[in-house]
Amino acid sequence: MLDAARYETLAFERADRVLTIRINLPERLNVVTERLHAEMGRVFVDAADDPDSDVIVLTGAGKVFCAGGDLTWLADELEHGLPSFVCEAQVMRRIVGSLLECPKPVIAAVNGDAMGFGASIALLCDVVIATEAARFADPHCKVGLSTGDGGSLIWPQLIGYAKAKHYLLTGDALDATEAERIGLITFVKPEAEFAAFVERYAARLAAGAQTAIRYSKITANIPLRQMAATVYEAMIAYEGLCKHTADYREGVSAFNERRKPKFGGNETG
Repeated sequence: MLDAARYETLAFERADRVLTIRINLPERLNVVTERLHAEMGRVFVDAADDPDSDVIVLTGAGKVFCAGGDLTWLADELEHGLPSFVCEAQVMRRIVGSLLECPKPVIAAVNGDAMGFGASIALLCDVVIATEAARFADPHCKVGLSTGDGGSLIWPQLIGYAKAKHYLLTGDALDATEAERIGLITFVKPEAEFAAFVERYAARLAAGAQTAIRYSKITANIPLRQMAATVYEAMIAYEGLCKHTADYREGVSAFNERRKPKFGGNETG
């Protein structure tokens, strides 16, 4: 059974056979802290092994699903030393791999903005249901980073390379209505209907033939899992190389100082 006491940044709720995992840093807009990053690397393994659930719902506390990376954490890394590539690759492999390999259907209930890592994790889920107020974006390039946490894997698979490259290279956001229209997400619902729709949808899956549902998910995800296995190291390695550039230092500084960055395009810090 999933041991909630092992988690500090994630909260858990149960309703019959549905397990809700909630990113629980609402006072910080559910940014990705070092602790959350580590916990996301094991929560889907624990959820997969949980005997009391058949369906998983991933959502955020408060008004935001996940605001992306904690720029304070990233600035601290620049000040005190960047993590090793091996460590970064292991964590991201666990997060993306365990989500794609979890046999239970995972519903992303996107209750607000899903940015960067938040967008990647939401879009890697099996069904994405968003409130009308939600926006999706992968703004890595806006802070001088390549899209290393899964965005460059999943966006092209959902909306094609032409549209995906636009959103990945510019970091532009799109609202949930447009995201549904172009096939990035499954459903968009008005805020007043959102929670009830998610609850009904999760209950519908939980009432289904679980073996058939799980095997269907597993087989549908085989191409994604194969693709992910071939690009993990490259995604993280290129993102890691970006962390050694002057543009990245400028991007992080500009964000924390609330100003527009002035990128120089140089490849070394």
